[in-house]
Amino acid sequence: MVCMKNLRQTDSEIADLIELEKGRQHDGLVLIPSENYVSQAVLEALGSELTNKYAEGYPGKRYYSGNEFVDKVESLVQTRAKTLFGVPYVNVQPYSGSPANLAVYSALLEPGEPFMGLDLLHGGHLTHGWKASFTSKVWTSIPYHLKEDGSTDFEEMHRIALEKKPKLIWCGGTALPRTVEFEKFAAIADEVGAYLVADISHIAGLVVAGEHPSPVPYVHLVTTTTHKTLRGPRAAMIMVTEKGLAKDAELGEKMDKAIIPGLQGGPHLNAIASVGVALHEAAQPEFKTYAKNVVDNAKSFAEALTSKGFKVVSGGTDNHLILLDLSSTGLGRGVFLHQALEAAGIYANKNMVPGDKSSAFYPSGLRLGTPAVTTRGMGEPEMMQIADWIFRVSEKIKDAQLPTEKEARLAFLKEFKASLSDKFYTDIKAEVKALCDRFPVE
Repeated sequence: MVCMKNLRQTDSEIADLIELEKGRQHDGLVLIPSENYVSQAVLEALGSELTNKYAEGYPGKRYYSGNEFVDKVESLVQTRAKTLFGVPYVNVQPYSGSPANLAVYSALLEPGEPFMGLDLLHGGHLTHGWKASFTSKVWTSIPYHLKEDGSTDFEEMHRIALEKKPKLIWCGGTALPRTVEFEKFAAIADEVGAYLVADISHIAGLVVAGEHPSPVPYVHLVTTTTHKTLRGPRAAMIMVTEKGLAKDAELGEKMDKAIIPGLQGGPHLNAIASVGVALHEAAQPEFKTYAKNVVDNAKSFAEALTSKGFKVVSGGTDNHLILLDLSSTGLGRGVFLHQALEAAGIYANKNMVPGDKSSAFYPSGLRLGTPAVTTRGMGEPEMMQIADWIFRVSEKIKDAQLPTEKEARLAFLKEFKASLSDKFYTDIKAEVKALCDRFPVE
């Protein structure tokens, strides 16, 4: 762990809270598919003196002086990303995934122009056009959907694309357990003349390790966060492919201008350097083993959950993510299982499922993932054990049903939360901690 000697002397309150969070991460099971543990090397770069430097602009074209070394840092990270993903252009300055996606919109679309993205309630991201997102307020969002089996409804998508003629199409999402069929998206996008952008934030680590097909041959642009399966810090990248440059030779320059001066100011050089460390780690042979284990664990986990009677969306998984459909047991069941598991030291997240009849506030699904537990070194036996804990917790709360009336609902949820202090949960939490002690966060 990073030494906090100076922090403790300066601000013991913050130091204490960080220690508590360290303890929670060590003692609990992180099954949220968008979370992971970074290496100590990544943490050290993130906390380095690079945080002191302002460097608005790009290597060789800065607005400040003193960039001799930070120019080399950013250029090195660009080179590593180009090599690892096999692309001719990359921008490593986006602060996070949402700003990266906004930069794509602002570079390619005029206000009001149409685009297509996967509906949030079907596994898409907020920035892919959800009605509450800024993206649908400035541009015209046309959602496409999944079938009930969890596969993309390409027939619907094709029909809508021919009618609406979107200028941009997103592929990828946040709750997709199956392989993204980039080639099929490309056929539709090419037919209507749209830019095709792959958001691979969840699967970037699997892509570079060969555990998921790469979008690069099929799309014009790729956006990704750098945490999740890539196991880096909270940052993002925008990549342009050879196909993208063939469509528009100025695509890279447009992305650069969209980031600065379009949306951002000074880049976070400490985060960029930390991304570089993560990319270096992802280029090592052992990362391929790690990514394979992530997928193998997810498949074993899905099979174990299915054997316990849970309905797994699409019947399984091809990647790091599992989506449970709990709708047959009542409305809003994802909320109850999410909260009950947290009381037991198991962290997942409530989520909508295809065809969900409940609301986004009280969804019927639970989203699970294996990146973090795999980083800790857990394998198939541990996936079996975790599935058993989830089953036991699910059985404990099987009679909890969400009232239809708002006032009754709020009162019931308050009562339900109070019930989570039951010894049942503390006993499982102790079992969880015992397992976590065997696989420490390093």
